[in-house]
Amino acid sequence: MATYLICHGAWSAGWAWKKMRPLLRAAGHELVVPTYTGLGERAHLAHPLVDLETHIQDILGVVSCEGLEDVILVGHSYGGMVATGVADRMSGLVRHLVYLDAFVPNDGQCLADLVARGGMAVVPVEGWLLPPNPSAPDVSAEDLAWIAPRRRHQPVRCFTQPIRLTGAATGFPRSYIHCTKKVEHDNFRQFADRFRDDPAWGFHALDASHSPNVTAPDALAALLLSFA
Repeated sequence: MATYLICHGAWSAGWAWKKMRPLLRAAGHELVVPTYTGLGERAHLAHPLVDLETHIQDILGVVSCEGLEDVILVGHSYGGMVATGVADRMSGLVRHLVYLDAFVPNDGQCLADLVARGGMAVVPVEGWLLPPNPSAPDVSAEDLAWIAPRRRHQPVRCFTQPIRLTGAATGFPRSYIHCTKKVEHDNFRQFADRFRDDPAWGFHALDASHSPNVTAPDALAALLLSFA
């Protein structure tokens, strides 16, 4: 049995992986999707000082308290920032690190640095909150009715705090999954271009929009199961 530990995307929470739970569990595996402070069912904990480090600690706390080990660590979108920090501090517990259409930072970079390269800007409202990006055009009306009321504004420090890495995240394979079904600007092509031909990385193109856990759960499950 494999344990998949998910670092979810921005404005989202554990609920967004609801479709994936039965698919991975039917194959005999466990799916753990902690919700970050200030989002989802923890939205009441949002405040201006919540940042990237808060969310890294959220995941590390679950790893410690649940006694997780030999995990397939998956970072989706913003969750790539979180997963990078988590892997740096628990490399001995990681079986495989997977970036799902996710940001891959170097030491000292914040998400805003990487988004700016993609031609977008991080502009908060109310001084400290960043509103959600629009959902992908292929999200069904039924799914939109499900996800829209549950998405939350996120503290902007999550996007502007630089990550600090020790370089200890070694000894396990890494893979990048690039979601190719996009009509909007693709902030993640920069990483696909970097890792597609890198022999140190596994690379997979997925015919899905940015959140395949919502729009293409069966295809995503098949790919994630290949890492087990």
